[in-house]
Amino acid sequence: MSIDRELQTRADGKCELCGATETLSTLAVGPDADGTAATSVLVCETCGDQISATSDPDASHLRCLNESAWSQVPAVQVTAWRLLSRMGDEAWARELLEMIYLDDETLAWAKAGMAAGTNGDTVIHKDTHGAVLSAGDTVTLIKDLKVKGANFTAKRGTAVRNIALVPDNAGQIEGRVNDQRIVILTEFVKKA
Repeated sequence: MSIDRELQTRADGKCELCGATETLSTLAVGPDADGTAATSVLVCETCGDQISATSDPDASHLRCLNESAWSQVPAVQVTAWRLLSRMGDEAWARELLEMIYLDDETLAWAKAGMAAGTNGDTVIHKDTHGAVLSAGDTVTLIKDLKVKGANFTAKRGTAVRNIALVPDNAGQIEGRVNDQRIVILTEFVKKA
């Protein structure tokens, strides 16, 4: 069975991200795509453009990720995770990214593709010890932090999971502490 036919069968003839049925094509999910259906997705032209970054992220179209991020297919999970990671300015995308779960192997695949991506970001986020941070990492606070605008202090040793990187500021990340989304300076965290 050819890869195209295998993907058509797996996806029921629809884009695996948005469900569109026209202009479908096979897209390899790198960086180590091996030409099999397991490392490929079936996508429409619009989703393909979003993935390959030939257009700015279309947040209204990519709301389809609210459904497809929960796919049981690792290649679809990786593609959804990468698209959500690129939309750091969209609150719904950050929240969805925090909710979805990828096993360690799938998350490593997703992050490897982001590192090899073509989005041209030169902002590198590093923790207090110089370890490079990536979206989705878990960090630990190294000191008590008074949260401005809230009535609590984020205590030293608190684990902050599924962080989001502030795209234009290497010194800031975002994460959830006490069920509130806050901005944290990278100098006050260490990678877990």
